[in-house]
Amino acid sequence: MKIAILSRNSKLYSTSRLIEAAKERGHQVRVVDPLRCYMNITSHRPSIHYKGEILDDFDAVIPRIGASITFYGTAVLRQFEMMGVYPLNESVAISRARDKLRSAQLLARKGIGLPVTGFAHSPDDINDLMAQVGGAPVVIKLLEGTQGIGVVLAETDKAAESVIQAFMGLKANIMVQEFIGEAKGADLRCLVIGDKVVAAMKRQAKEGEFRSNLHRGGSAALVRITPEERSTAVRAARVMGLNVCGVDLLRSNHGPVVMEVNSSPGLEGIENATNKDIASTIIEFIEKHGGPNKTKTRGRG
Repeated sequence: MKIAILSRNSKLYSTSRLIEAAKERGHQVRVVDPLRCYMNITSHRPSIHYKGEILDDFDAVIPRIGASITFYGTAVLRQFEMMGVYPLNESVAISRARDKLRSAQLLARKGIGLPVTGFAHSPDDINDLMAQVGGAPVVIKLLEGTQGIGVVLAETDKAAESVIQAFMGLKANIMVQEFIGEAKGADLRCLVIGDKVVAAMKRQAKEGEFRSNLHRGGSAALVRITPEERSTAVRAARVMGLNVCGVDLLRSNHGPVVMEVNSSPGLEGIENATNKDIASTIIEFIEKHGGPNKTKTRGRG
């Protein structure tokens, strides 16, 4: 197969591992910077141009689209879909997962465990919103945040009110969630490929920090997850429509709750923690499920 990897940097760990795995399995692979792609939108024959050439002979595309370029990156991916190229994750599913509020609404509708979550627009509704999520301590999240940036723990109602007012004053969209104290600063990253959790690790926040992201200094270790945690991760991936994703769970007193579904999970932390070749498993999935016009939406949706 001829595989395109949509990535801004071929030297990033996840991108380089996917290149390595694809080549080892006999495929041609090329890294394409999505921001250098340009498209003729109105043509009857959709095409993508890249640095003066037409990209028209790929069998599959692996999107490694960072949160900062979601809008343009998913537009490029949608164009590939319209051309019949198989996407590892579809553009509509990536857009869905990047919107934390939409994700929470979709997961809640299907009965998947979540922290109690509130969303409001007016500062006048802050007190009622806080009461709905059980009062302080609460976690306040920017809807567009990533890697733990834009996530604040407010330990008192007064502090929460101040932070919410500040975010609202900046016209930022936020949601407020109950704080799962019993998780003790740890979460579970379950890497789902297809309908299976292929690897799982426990991420522990550093001393004095509640965010367990590895980018925030957290540590990772191999973990054995329960059947309920495994089922929750797979169901969450299915609801979001993602073939490959990282599902972040917290162990709460009322069972596993989903914190986030990441459509472009990093491979370095989980490969090192579990000693598993995740990149090759991803390429195997494409071999099994990919092919011309195998995209479900063809850019619709």
